[in-house]
Amino acid sequence: MTPSAADSPVDLIISACTVLVHDDQERIGFAEDAAIVVRGGIVEAVTTAAEAADLTAAERIDARGQVALPGLINCHTHAPMVALRGLAEDLPTEEWFNDVVWPVESNLTERDVELGARLACAEMIRAGVTCFADHYFAMDAVARVVADCGMRALLGEAFFSSQGPEGLERSVEFALRHRGAADGRITTALAPHAPYTVDDTDLTRTAELARTHGLPVHLHAAENRDQTEASLARHGVTPIEVLERTGILHTDLLLAHGTGIVDSDLPLLERADGRTAVATAPRGYLKFAWPDTTPVRALRDIGVDVGLATDGAASNNSLDVWESMALTSLVQKSAEGDPRRLTSREALHHATLQSARAVGLGDSAGGIAPGRRADIVLVDLTGPHTRPVHDLAATLVHSARSADVRTTIVDGRILMRDRELLTIDVPEVARKLEERLPALVDRSHGRRIQRYGT
Repeated sequence: MTPSAADSPVDLIISACTVLVHDDQERIGFAEDAAIVVRGGIVEAVTTAAEAADLTAAERIDARGQVALPGLINCHTHAPMVALRGLAEDLPTEEWFNDVVWPVESNLTERDVELGARLACAEMIRAGVTCFADHYFAMDAVARVVADCGMRALLGEAFFSSQGPEGLERSVEFALRHRGAADGRITTALAPHAPYTVDDTDLTRTAELARTHGLPVHLHAAENRDQTEASLARHGVTPIEVLERTGILHTDLLLAHGTGIVDSDLPLLERADGRTAVATAPRGYLKFAWPDTTPVRALRDIGVDVGLATDGAASNNSLDVWESMALTSLVQKSAEGDPRRLTSREALHHATLQSARAVGLGDSAGGIAPGRRADIVLVDLTGPHTRPVHDLAATLVHSARSADVRTTIVDGRILMRDRELLTIDVPEVARKLEERLPALVDRSHGRRIQRYGT
């Protein structure tokens, strides 16, 4: 559809750019010298620059030399944990949790969570991320930040069984209260932490409540091979089998990491009743020296979408989904022993439509096409590290960087223009967070919110 000049003015036209598009088979393509027409937060048309030249618009962006991509989606993170970036370095997983992260998290206040989330959102907007799936504590504060800064998010209040019934109750209450908030930009999930910290009774109850209220579930499971082996040794079942017997696999499920998924788990995931997706965050797996990575090809073969993620910055040191896209391609090539896996176009598919489906936005995000939300990023490919361009998909995945994102748009609203953030004052947020750090990082009290011992 191409609007005519006689139509009423549109809100935004992005012109003279190359647009990443999907065909009816979801194959990646690129429309050159194109224009994107936005009205009411929705893409009204993807047309040619010439056809859009005479349209009246409240705002125009001349995007010559730039590529328009669907906004990236961080499918699993703990945004407020940017406050702990670099605090627990070069440690095995168990020490990372028990000696540093969980003791420090016992100090968290809602103010810490809000400041951390605000800084994280600034980082993500600058990296072309328009939506993130967050799984943390004091999530009312994160919801406020999302509403203020203009991003989109799937939010869940995390809980452990050690908190008693109040943990699950808070997760449900948060999800119901915030569902559809921020003009619909906030969706919600129930967020049990993991099968090793949430018992079967609470997982079963979570699955029942998810079905009753039409909510998805977002949790960690089979994060690494050690967890799977420990579960088999202690309980005779894998973490994925725990999710099956408790009914979690029969909800709409976003499963974080899954590097411990084994072959016997695949039929269970394939038969799952709901929408099942896995979020992969390869940088963290490399940093923790885990021997395996998310089995992307095996999951794809059974119809499970794999979205891209960063995990929290306390483990990953970064919320750069652009880096996750490149690393996913490279790590899968290494894991498969085959340079043909995963191709640049496949990586872009994971970054766009598969990531959108993973967070429950498969019908509204992940693509630039009429009827989809206008979540768009503009990437400048005029730098020396991106020239010349022989294969645009490869250039985007393996040569471009998050710093090449010039403009970030959510629901047709410009959140960053020409690298200038418009909705978050980073120096002010950083100053306030740094004032909180001495109290936040104190571990002399000897407390921890939980114990890791899978």
